[in-house]
Amino acid sequence: MNATIAPGRCPVSVHLDLPPAAEAAWLARQRVALMLATDAAGCPRVIAEDIVLIASELVTNAVLHADGPYALTLSVDHRRVGVAVSDASSELPRRRAGHAGAGPGGRGLQIIQGLGADLFVSPSGSGKQVIAVLTW
Repeated sequence: MNATIAPGRCPVSVHLDLPPAAEAAWLARQRVALMLATDAAGCPRVIAEDIVLIASELVTNAVLHADGPYALTLSVDHRRVGVAVSDASSELPRRRAGHAGAGPGGRGLQIIQGLGADLFVSPSGSGKQVIAVLTW
């Protein structure tokens, strides 16, 4: 697992290669929470909690619905955070039919948008990045 943190006050960024298994979301939550807890991030606690949830949802979606390798990039700038999760699938994320309230799952992207994040998808030659940007 490779993690790189760019030092400095703001902007701050971290890139983390993730394992191709369920513990990827746990690892992402731990690393994102640790980074946002530093003074360099300058992120209010309530916002940091939302960002940890956003990272967890994006990583979980990647592991459940796409092929690896997986990676997470977190970028913190003045009052804005970007969470990007990459995978090797070219299939774009979509709302799944039949999940509008029945049973668990299928609401990750709705949760992310409900927290106030803007969602973007950036296709690449080797897959895609799903990006959530939260501004406070």
